[in-house]
Amino acid sequence: MSRGLSPALAGATARRVLTQLRHDPRTIAMMVAVPAVLMILLRYVVSDSLVLNRVAPEYIGVFPFVIMFIVAAITTQRERARGTLERLMAMPLGKLDLLAGYGIAFGLMACVQVTLVLVVSLTWLGVTLPGSAVPMAVVAVLDAVLGMACGLFASAFARTEFQAVQFMPAFVLPQALLCGLIVSRDHMTAVLRWLSDVLPLSYAVDAMQRITASPSWTRAISADVTIILAFTVAALIGGALTLRRRTP
Repeated sequence: MSRGLSPALAGATARRVLTQLRHDPRTIAMMVAVPAVLMILLRYVVSDSLVLNRVAPEYIGVFPFVIMFIVAAITTQRERARGTLERLMAMPLGKLDLLAGYGIAFGLMACVQVTLVLVVSLTWLGVTLPGSAVPMAVVAVLDAVLGMACGLFASAFARTEFQAVQFMPAFVLPQALLCGLIVSRDHMTAVLRWLSDVLPLSYAVDAMQRITASPSWTRAISADVTIILAFTVAALIGGALTLRRRTP
């Protein structure tokens, strides 16, 4: 029988993951710096300040999701392929402990990532908001954690790190096309709108769009956040179901 979550074991797992990341500066640079660099690039692509204020929050939600998905998928698949997860599962470490540890580690990295993106966007790039930056920070961190959870789940279907990377265009790009970044979801056909409604990135973008339209936290934003959390939990549960004591 599976036991409940052990905070001590989850914390130990989180420390192990953070220690590994500390010895991999390229991964840290990708997780922390790349979203900020992409926002700087966006600023010079979009020269109109009014347009930038409208679209920047949407990308602040999307970039962390994409980066965390890639990093989590590759990192987890690497540990699956090397047998690290198998050895860990042979110890008195439950699936919940393992996933919680990964969630804590990547969640902390997501906070650093989003903080840098917001500081760069709201100061250097001159992005302005109708209200506080706190709602945007909350949603951006949740988007990054969602990307991490989806990456953990997707890693179960890859046998190599290259295959894990291939999931990015297969899983992320369709969402980027259907989430409302390019064309408003209200202007899509019924079939595309239905597909958009069942994809998690749609609610991340929708929440950011509502934050730019309102100076305060609204029920609609709460609804989007609830759905984002539901997708995150579902992805983590899916990841837990794919963890095995022995690799087939």
